[in-house]
Amino acid sequence: MPDAVLFDLDGTFADTAPDLGAALNHLRADLDLEPVSMEKLRPFVSQGVRGMLRAGLDMLPDHPDYTDYYQRFLTHYQQALCTHTVVFPGIDALVQTLEAEGIAWGIITNKSQRFTLPLMDALGYARRAACIVSGDSSPRAKPYAHPMHLACSLAGCRATASIYVGDDLRDIQAGKAAGMTTIAAAYGYLGDSGPIDQWGATHRVEHAKDIFDIVSGY
Repeated sequence: MPDAVLFDLDGTFADTAPDLGAALNHLRADLDLEPVSMEKLRPFVSQGVRGMLRAGLDMLPDHPDYTDYYQRFLTHYQQALCTHTVVFPGIDALVQTLEAEGIAWGIITNKSQRFTLPLMDALGYARRAACIVSGDSSPRAKPYAHPMHLACSLAGCRATASIYVGDDLRDIQAGKAAGMTTIAAAYGYLGDSGPIDQWGATHRVEHAKDIFDIVSGY
């Protein structure tokens, strides 16, 4: 068995797209623009605010109003952080199984700590996780290995004996950089990182319930 199973948050552990999409559409409403469908926004959720502004407003960081819109988006999101967000099907049963087997589990996300911790608390998992590492918890966020090593230090596990699950290319890159076994979550948002089979993940799963099959065969 591995020392730990660690998860990306948005698009892997929890389906945060409805609340992030609502925040984007609140921002569009501020600008007297019609809402954008979740079908269009959903693939970009794992890319954070940058992805949402790009998908919903066609706005890149070099836009003169980018910083202002970035903060306005975050304000809307913070006001309704966990209204429609839920964990993905199979995640709760998986976490219960990991806990029963004595395998540590935790979160490594690029989401800022001021959103990560309240969200995990609202979902009911904050006190159960062996570690929760956010995008501003370490000097560099994913795809660098810094947050992965920090998570292992907090959870008391070895990176080379841990599994990382994510739905974005950056997740797989970060896990590999830290020497972890990686699982690409095909049920997640996937973004525009190219075909999932070209990410170089150790494994791929179509459903969260399939993750424990990999854990038990580690």
